[in-house]
Amino acid sequence: MNLSVTSKQKMDGVYIVSPYGRLDTGTYPVLEERVDVVLRENPHTLVFDMERLDYISSMGVRVIAKAQREMKAYNGKVILLNLQPQIQKVFDIIKALPSQQVFSSMGELDDYLDRMQRQVTG
Repeated sequence: MNLSVTSKQKMDGVYIVSPYGRLDTGTYPVLEERVDVVLRENPHTLVFDMERLDYISSMGVRVIAKAQREMKAYNGKVILLNLQPQIQKVFDIIKALPSQQVFSSMGELDDYLDRMQRQVTG
């Protein structure tokens, strides 16, 4: 199975990257290239919507961890959204990302983003 990746700007400074298919040693460059393009926009929040991701290998995890390191350098956040059970299990096992950065739905993410913005605007 191949991997395709889309990205879109949800709001100012918030980008959603959505991989579809299988993220493994042969396909990770597709995600890595898209993430690199998005990171050039200097987002404050990078959301990985994993709803249609069927499989992730260590190379896929590496791409997400690399994005997290780059975002952390300027206090940005990486958020995981809609993890399928098998993908959630991988992140649970490796404890790669704190649980407060994982959301089960777009509504839950929107509530979080709303609270985050209200903290800034007071």
